[in-house]
Amino acid sequence: MEFAEYIPFWDKLTAEQQQRIAGVIEFRKVTKGSHIHDSSAECLGLVMVRTGQLRAYILSEDGREITISRLFSYDVSLLSASCVMPDMQFNVMIEVEKDSEFWSIPACLFKNLMEESVAVANYAGSLLSGNMSELMWLMEQIMWKSLDKRLAAFLLEEMRLEETDTLRITHERIANHMGTAREVVTRMLRYFQSEGMVQMTRGTIAITDEKALSTLAGE
Repeated sequence: MEFAEYIPFWDKLTAEQQQRIAGVIEFRKVTKGSHIHDSSAECLGLVMVRTGQLRAYILSEDGREITISRLFSYDVSLLSASCVMPDMQFNVMIEVEKDSEFWSIPACLFKNLMEESVAVANYAGSLLSGNMSELMWLMEQIMWKSLDKRLAAFLLEEMRLEETDTLRITHERIANHMGTAREVVTRMLRYFQSEGMVQMTRGTIAITDEKALSTLAGE
């Protein structure tokens, strides 16, 4: 049962509870660009990433996206389980950024496990607390950190995730991550280019002065 190593609380469950999970856990392979959860979808439950990269984001009232977290191998998320956490008053979308594989424990079973097991309930609370901390950090970044610093930090993060200094990413995509307009991103990137920090070509952004970007981002 390979999935067991991706469930942090597996060893705290009884044999009967483990059997119940084994009987209903779902394994899925999803392709880049698809969505595994949105505001119109049924409650997905607990998601455990095997491989790939997912992006959790929310939408503003005017339809702008903003990334709240990314999920990689061995990451676990409750953000798609609003029916398990009724106090979560916002809709979270989860998009596939790279071809991915994940397991999901149905929401109804996970809710029952939370009621039966203190270990599972504590884990869920800790996971949700971590998600709320990420949201608070994001709000602080938006409220107090200027866009040029946030953009510099985003480009550096992308460079490290993709392991290349030439990023194949559109201005629209960057704007979706940052919760701003594409035109604003374009203007800021042109400024970065004029300062020699990046070089833009059609469909790519090359990092030409990582040190300057790091200084701007406050690293």
